[in-house]
Amino acid sequence: MLMRTDPFRNFDRLFEMSGGSGASTAAMDAYRVGDVVTVEFDLPGVDPGSIEVEVERGELRLSAERKRSLPEGARYLVQERRDTKVTRRVMLGETLDVDHVDAEFDDGVLTLRIPLRESAKPRQVEVRHGAEAKAIDVEAS
Repeated sequence: MLMRTDPFRNFDRLFEMSGGSGASTAAMDAYRVGDVVTVEFDLPGVDPGSIEVEVERGELRLSAERKRSLPEGARYLVQERRDTKVTRRVMLGETLDVDHVDAEFDDGVLTLRIPLRESAKPRQVEVRHGAEAKAIDVEAS
């Protein structure tokens, strides 16, 4: 049976944590250009040093923290923004080369670039014809 291989169908949200727990889920976009899948996460106000990205057994785990800072001696008149932990878990397809993930954080957006495995890339198959097709060497096993 022939199957179309598409890494996007393997992206899967495993869970979303409720806002009541103090954690939120990072919004995500994913797209493919050529042999690279790009995943972008919105992380507004997050300290870049708090960002952790782990990949294990085809699962990508993201966590980061946003903490408020108040100048010394200041007190809140209105306090609607809160400290929060941002998380996201994404299942990655077997066609992605998770050993070569590139990560960049800029303007509140974390961008991950994940190349396709060599075995998942399209390749040309030579088609022989006529006398060429009969000249195949077959080794005895």
